[in-house]
Amino acid sequence: MARPTTSSTATARAKPAARRSALPGRLSPGMACDTAFRIIARRHLDAVLTQHDGTCRGDPEALHQIRIALTHLRTAIRFFSPMVDDGLRPQVWTELKWLNSQLGMVRDLDVAIDRVIADSGGELDVIAELQHWDEKRAESHRLLTRALQSARYRRLVEQTSSWIESGPWSTRRTKEAIRLRRCSLADHATARLTEWEKTLLKKARKLNKLDVEKRHKLRLLNKRMTYSVESLQDLFADESLTKQKSILKQLRKAQKSLGQLNDDARGQTLAASLNEAVPGAGIRFLNRKREKKLLRTASEAYRKLAKAKPFRSSDLAPNAEPED
Repeated sequence: MARPTTSSTATARAKPAARRSALPGRLSPGMACDTAFRIIARRHLDAVLTQHDGTCRGDPEALHQIRIALTHLRTAIRFFSPMVDDGLRPQVWTELKWLNSQLGMVRDLDVAIDRVIADSGGELDVIAELQHWDEKRAESHRLLTRALQSARYRRLVEQTSSWIESGPWSTRRTKEAIRLRRCSLADHATARLTEWEKTLLKKARKLNKLDVEKRHKLRLLNKRMTYSVESLQDLFADESLTKQKSILKQLRKAQKSLGQLNDDARGQTLAASLNEAVPGAGIRFLNRKREKKLLRTASEAYRKLAKAKPFRSSDLAPNAEPED
């Protein structure tokens, strides 16, 4: 399937503007939260930049990876709130949300096209339908490339990098702000993961009764939990590492099923825009048997997750002294 091959030099111009201070290469339990946030956020912002040129060239895998990195970055901001909730955060968040929306349309089309190809079986009418999907994908990619090469994108990278390094959140002198920055990563992570897991499992109990929109919100909460555990991998060892892997296994299983359900819903919406050229294009995205199977898989994953003990302070060794 043809893909656009537009090249880009925007990455060279969109380097983080702030001077980066030296930070440890790995997270540790006693590390202060301000240091941990910078390490995690840097990793994911760098990953966004790494995938920039490939995304501009039309590589679907690069597009997939840049979206993952961007979601990781946004999750990190959520994970460390209210520490980073300063006057600039809403602006940073708005721009990251804009970038995600630019990437989302093309990614949704890639997923839908893969589904059409899988269902084609070499049938001529489906092959003809693919031409319409490809045309829509090519146009969406042109708009995405324009966004990734824009001054707005370059400002986003510079502003986000500067905010991570030295935003107002990092210099506020109130007792609460100082406490939040100095809190050990292990203490904060234990509280946050426990809170998010409790909320996730409570909502998951109603999975079979959720409509498409509420199911999508559950998927986002699942993704937030998954990405946070992944970002904290440096902290897990021995028995807690085994526990982390077990939890991630169930989270990813539920995430995959919920993601496929969301892809089907998005596919139906995208297909509706092709109905004039390709009547009935959305039919392949409607499969009640498939929906029931995916819901069962997700429900079983949440059942197993609920049986596991919640994150405990001992998993992350919170008694370690905060590090400078």
